[in-house]
Amino acid sequence: MATLDIDRVRKSFGGLEVLKEVTISIGAGDFLVLLGPSGCGKSTLLNMIAGLETISSGEIRIADRVVNELSPKDRDIAMVFQSYALYPTMTVRQNIEFGMKIRGLPAAEREKAIKTAADLLQITNLLDRKPSQLSGGQRQRVAMGRAIVRQPKLFLFDEPLSNLDAKLRVDMRTEIKRLHARLGTTIVYVTHDQIEAMTLATRVAVMKDGVVQQLDDPQTVYDRPANVYVASFVGSPSMTIIPGTLELDDQGPVVVIELGQGAPARFAGIPLSGEAAARYRGQKLLVGVRPELFSAASAPTDRTLTVNVDVVEPTGPDTLALFQAGGVEVTARMPPRAVVAGRSATLAVDTTKIVLFNSKRTAD
Repeated sequence: MATLDIDRVRKSFGGLEVLKEVTISIGAGDFLVLLGPSGCGKSTLLNMIAGLETISSGEIRIADRVVNELSPKDRDIAMVFQSYALYPTMTVRQNIEFGMKIRGLPAAEREKAIKTAADLLQITNLLDRKPSQLSGGQRQRVAMGRAIVRQPKLFLFDEPLSNLDAKLRVDMRTEIKRLHARLGTTIVYVTHDQIEAMTLATRVAVMKDGVVQQLDDPQTVYDRPANVYVASFVGSPSMTIIPGTLELDDQGPVVVIELGQGAPARFAGIPLSGEAAARYRGQKLLVGVRPELFSAASAPTDRTLTVNVDVVEPTGPDTLALFQAGGVEVTARMPPRAVVAGRSATLAVDTTKIVLFNSKRTAD
């Protein structure tokens, strides 16, 4: 296990700045997920940790050791690639032990390491097969086995599940989670899939345009996103951002949302300090509401809104109801058959979990 510190790291390709002073620190045994869309700089950052890309400025430390000038082989890391990178003419056993042979480890030590990794990943019965005889999930297990036998300070995963079908991705997520629990090794994992980030990480760094938008534990990123970008990127369906206005009455802060017809919706019980409420009184804000914050209501209150349901999407365990509020399309996650398309519905909102964003699109 090792700590990892990324200190004000920048990366430019000519005049194009890909990473803009990224700072991230994680503890020994943490599972860091670099999350973001294609082109946000997450793979470039992973390659810089690995030593496959040079650093324009800043410092990377692994176990408090500056590694900027070290070659990949001297950084005590192991990397699992998206493409598996297995030798097609070698058996599974030979693929796993190849790096150990290059380092001159004795045969008995190599065999012990292979057995341990194979047992851990449940690939003992595959050791004599070639990669062409394996499924995608099996190949990924072999790639992980090759990394495990190195016993590195740091594991690096570069979108390892993106080539797998949906069911295999779920299965391999579970395997990687178990692997981390058993080995306790520090992991840095790159993905654009926010479900992978939420299920695997102990820390998530949400990235956009070479900038870390938020670094936190997964639940905090989900419940208290730092800005509108994080709110919209994390979650499926994502948080809806609705324009609103903040008012103060005897109950405290009240958010007012125009529904386009009839009286506006007024939400009390907003989690906002008195100082912030006074500062934003009468101003326009953005109101972030997760789909699961809605529920069916029998009568209007100061925490409900009455809407016309445009579309209903049954998913089995629940139903997604789509409607308009504040000029935007809102998604509510409801019980099956709780609402009907084309009819009005009165929906309660858990206002204690609403997130407000100011004019700078950052959370308050």
